[in-house]
Amino acid sequence: MDRPPLRVADIFRRYGDAYRDEAGASLSTAQRRVMTAIERCRTAALGGHVEQCDRCGHTRVWYNSCRDRHCASCQALARAAWIHDREAEILDTQYFHVVFTVPEPVAAIAFHNKAVVYGLLFRTVAETLRTIAADPRHLGAAIGFFAILHTWGQTLVHHPHLHCVVPGGGLSPDGTRWIACRPGFFLPVRVLSRLFRRLLLTALEGAFDAHELQFLASLEPLRDRRVFLQHLAPARQAEWVVYAKPPFAGPQQVLDYVGRYTHRIAISDSRLVDMNDGQVTFRYKNYRDDHPTPKPMTLPAPEFVRRFLLHVLPAGFHRIRYYGLMGNRHRQEQLARCRQLLGTAPSETPAATLPTDYRERYEALTGISLRVCPVCRDGQMRIIEQVAPISGRSVISDSS
Repeated sequence: MDRPPLRVADIFRRYGDAYRDEAGASLSTAQRRVMTAIERCRTAALGGHVEQCDRCGHTRVWYNSCRDRHCASCQALARAAWIHDREAEILDTQYFHVVFTVPEPVAAIAFHNKAVVYGLLFRTVAETLRTIAADPRHLGAAIGFFAILHTWGQTLVHHPHLHCVVPGGGLSPDGTRWIACRPGFFLPVRVLSRLFRRLLLTALEGAFDAHELQFLASLEPLRDRRVFLQHLAPARQAEWVVYAKPPFAGPQQVLDYVGRYTHRIAISDSRLVDMNDGQVTFRYKNYRDDHPTPKPMTLPAPEFVRRFLLHVLPAGFHRIRYYGLMGNRHRQEQLARCRQLLGTAPSETPAATLPTDYRERYEALTGISLRVCPVCRDGQMRIIEQVAPISGRSVISDSS
């Protein structure tokens, strides 16, 4: 019999308690909550129900999921629902994928100030894109886009960066014309990079002066303003990494591609290879290679857990945000105007069409029925018993 695939939850269940004891007070409340959620996900601890086929009598037990946004086992349906909601918002024009990365001196400050610095990252990236796009020397238009925060690299190290997906054009200042960018070219990345650098460094200085930043461990000397500015000095001289990937082949490719980014976590179960003798092996790619291919990396289990937990976001922090024409307040009206100017038919909004029942919603989004008996393929699975949570309490839901 084939061994069941390894999951992040298996690693946490085996090594989680030992890691808690070793880490002690250095573990935040949010990190402890995520560990507990992942360990209990789809186990009897969260309860569930028993189903039985009304034709062949096959019985199975479904345990509830934790629905935590950091759990590798709980993202498929959330991702499918997000893509479903975005289908009505895609415009019939070229799209670009622009990535903004912060240098190490800024990433080090972000490590201990996630809510503040990640928030500044979103704000300054949005201002950068909208300012350069509005400049008549470049595009001269009001644009819209959504941005997705990732905080990891392939080896799970701390590497904050923002993925932005942007239509290749926008509305003229008076709102009467659609202004398209040149085919295959959106905005000059060097201009974006330098404005982004100036805006974020200025914002960090403002946060320091407002006493919004904390400096712990090796960064404690940065509490002195002079040392803080010296720490950021190399970043002022460096070229910050901003790059635009080749434009998507078409609107549908936008959803297919970006769907892999929206609800991604630091590492997926599919990259795990082995867990043995206190070691965890997983696959990674070195994107500095001309032709990156998956390679194995083995870490001590405590180090794997530590790196995974680096990417736990502050409670309530939104890692997908919408700006400009795609801003939440006037999104439908703005996109309708864009379609009118592009000469495309209005799109129906699908959000209200999704069923509320989990099994019906799953089938609507994936095309896979949870009601059909997996054994006889003819009968229907009926719930015959509810399974109460063992602990009597449920894990707090934390989804984007």
